[in-house]
Amino acid sequence: MGKMYIEERAINLAHYIIDSKDTVRGAAKKFGISKSTVHKDVSERLQKISPYLASEVRSILDENKAERHIRGGMATKLKYSHEHKD
Repeated sequence: MGKMYIEERAINLAHYIIDSKDTVRGAAKKFGISKSTVHKDVSERLQKISPYLASEVRSILDENKAERHIRGGMATKLKYSHEHKD
């Protein structure tokens, strides 16, 4: 894998996250790579390639991070609501 592939992947990840508002975990699953790789691509590598794109992604990831406790609570609520119906 060359440098161009990695830069292209970072840009593709950025566009995906911006368009879909997906999380690092969701992007990792979609692209078939680890969460660590996604994080490194969009936070470190992307900053050198396109600072503007990096800041766009950062704002979405910060928003996702701020909302994750809500999503976690909803997942728990859903899990237990299914158990009580059985």
